[in-house]
Amino acid sequence: MEPYPTGSAGNTIDLGFAQLDVQRAARTGDPEVVYGEGKTPAQIVSALRALHAAHPDRAVLATRLAPAALARLAEELPAAWLDEAGRLAILGTPPAPVGTVAVVGAGTADLPVLREVAATVGVFGAGCDEVVDVGVAGLHRLLAQRDRIAGADAVVAVAGMEAALPSVLGGLIGVPLIAVPTSVGYGWHLNGLTAWLAMLNSCAPGVLTVNVDNGFSAGVAAARIARRTARP
Repeated sequence: MEPYPTGSAGNTIDLGFAQLDVQRAARTGDPEVVYGEGKTPAQIVSALRALHAAHPDRAVLATRLAPAALARLAEELPAAWLDEAGRLAILGTPPAPVGTVAVVGAGTADLPVLREVAATVGVFGAGCDEVVDVGVAGLHRLLAQRDRIAGADAVVAVAGMEAALPSVLGGLIGVPLIAVPTSVGYGWHLNGLTAWLAMLNSCAPGVLTVNVDNGFSAGVAAARIARRTARP
């Protein structure tokens, strides 16, 4: 990692509505990410373009994008890769992957969060193996993928409803395991609070839980674990 300046000059790009942290990659190894909620489509385009110009050798990521923002990005940044399901965009080429993260989803309804995890893992420099629709209602589906999942350097389990998937996985594998509760479920699931509490109270050792629907943070952590684990 290269030394970074300690003064303020050259550390930020002033866009008027945002102060972009262009030295974050020097400090942490990874560039700043654009969080789309609360920003206009024009602001998202401007921020993503400026970050990529500051890091032309790195992919930059924008998350939580509304349809209007995705449409604007398609018009103004045609080189960007867009994922409507994951509500995200990537501008630039992700780095060569180091290590592997298995991203395991309980159901198809969890795919938007799973896609956010997967894209983040790639932008942050690890390989991603997506294992989808293997929730505990059909346990044979998960057991059939056990060896594949256990071969990863880190695992992210994405689940809503009662969120049993991470607990079951925690008893099947000995890999660093990050649990992501989603706001998916019938009735009084409290917008993911039920899943979050279930994951926090897992009896399986080593299950680490992030906030509801926070696929981004899980992806960052898992990619960093995988990169550290796999490097010589």
